[in-house]
Amino acid sequence: MSNSIELKIENSIAWLTLNRPEVFNSFNREMALSMQNKLDQCAADASVRVIIITGAGKAFCAGQDLKEVTTPELMPGFRKILEEHYNPIIERIRSIDKPIVAAVNGVAAGAGANIALACDIVVAAESASFIQAFSKIGLVPDSAGTFFLPRLIGFQKASALMMLGDKVGAQEAFEIGMIYKFYPVAFFEEEVQKLAATLSQMPTHALALTKKLLNKSMIHNLQEQLAMESDLQIDASSSHDYQEGVNAFMEKRTPEFKGN
Repeated sequence: MSNSIELKIENSIAWLTLNRPEVFNSFNREMALSMQNKLDQCAADASVRVIIITGAGKAFCAGQDLKEVTTPELMPGFRKILEEHYNPIIERIRSIDKPIVAAVNGVAAGAGANIALACDIVVAAESASFIQAFSKIGLVPDSAGTFFLPRLIGFQKASALMMLGDKVGAQEAFEIGMIYKFYPVAFFEEEVQKLAATLSQMPTHALALTKKLLNKSMIHNLQEQLAMESDLQIDASSSHDYQEGVNAFMEKRTPEFKGN
């Protein structure tokens, strides 16, 4: 059985590691389908409260394995690649009711960059970089890059990065709002562990509702968004975690959230 996507679950945290380091964790069909399967496992596992996606070796993900699209006996065709490989991954990342963190340990290029940017929180090692590499080989951005990147950094900057294919280092990515934080390489794993532990102890039902609101904020008008906020606030205020949070605040103690 292939281990192109490694899944490890510890202390309510699922670690999904892209594991083809010899090709900078670039995706082929087997890896894309395995990624979907592992995300489904994490979604269905009630013990998992947060999901971390990272890469093995020096890279996060170099995007599509070009060997697959240039070798006739391997080539599935671009429509198949998008509709069966990448689009389902992006849809899962946005629909799973758990916080998903991209821990970008190295270069994130093409679809690899856009998979990272679709996550709820993106952090990076100081040595990491992000590249909209599509224009370099005459392609257009996919994997929802044209949806998320302009919303993260603005239309003009996104347009330039996609057309020119510039490499964006972790510090610049942070400064322009592409990612949440970046950390020195020596402390990257430790900081990701801390972030994962913090999220796992949060009221994850409320985080799931927040994720739903953010998803809809990209297509709702103001009135629709206000109405949805009202509905989901009623949902959140009926939860165990809301009552626990209020009680803990009043009693001046640390809350113990259960995610319901």
